[in-house]
Amino acid sequence: MKEKGNLNEKQQAFIKRKNSTLARINNPFPRPNMPLYQGQSNILVGVSLGLEKPATVAVVDAMTGQVLAYRSIRQLLGENYKLLNRQRQDQQRNSSKRHNAQRQGAPNQFGESNLGEYVDRLLAKSIVTLAKTYHAGSIVLPKLGDVRESIQSEVQARAEQKCPELIEAQKNYAKQYRSSVHNWSYSRLIESVQSQAAQAGIIVEQARQALVGSPQDKARYLAIDAYNSRLQAII
Repeated sequence: MKEKGNLNEKQQAFIKRKNSTLARINNPFPRPNMPLYQGQSNILVGVSLGLEKPATVAVVDAMTGQVLAYRSIRQLLGENYKLLNRQRQDQQRNSSKRHNAQRQGAPNQFGESNLGEYVDRLLAKSIVTLAKTYHAGSIVLPKLGDVRESIQSEVQARAEQKCPELIEAQKNYAKQYRSSVHNWSYSRLIESVQSQAAQAGIIVEQARQALVGSPQDKARYLAIDAYNSRLQAII
C-alpha cells in the first residue's frame, strides 16, 4: 500500500472512515443502566388536581422551598385551551340528554367523545416538557382518593360562601355547581402523565393533596410533601 503521505484526499478520507469504524467495533459504547434523562432530585413538579381547574403545576426547589414556576391549566394547554371548553360543553350536553332520557324512561347511554382523552395527552405532554425544561428529578401526583376528598372540600367551601348558614341551600348549590363545571376523569389524566413520564425517563411520585388552599398552593405542597417523605424514609 502507498504511504499515507502519498495518498490523495479521497483515499485519506476513506482510510480515516475505516479506522473510525474499526475503533467503534473494538470499543463499543457501554449500555447505560440508568435512563438517559437525569434530573435534579431537589427539583420536583407538583401537579394539583381540582374541579374547576383540572390541573395546576408548581415547579419547586424543595431544598430551599422556592417556587421556580407556576403553570395554570390555560398555560399548560396554550392555544389548545379552547378544547377544554369544548369538552366541558360536550359533557354538559350529554348530561342534559341523560337527564331527559331518564325522565322519559328511554335509554340514556350517551358516551363521551375521545376529546377528553386527547386533552389529557396534551396536558401530560406539557407537564413532562416542563419537568425536562427545569431538569426536575420527579413529577408528583396526588392520590386519587385525596383528589375526590379535595374536590368535595372545594365544593363545600363554595357552597358555604354562597349560602352561609343555609344547609339546604348549600346542598342545592353544591349539586348545581358540580354539574356546571368540568367533570374530569382524573384517573385517566394520572395514567397519561405516568405513561409519558415513563417514556421520558422521569420518576413519578405520589403525595397527599391538601384540602384547602389555592390550586397553586396545593401543587407546591405536593412537591414539598413528597420531598420530605423521602428524607423521612432515609432517617
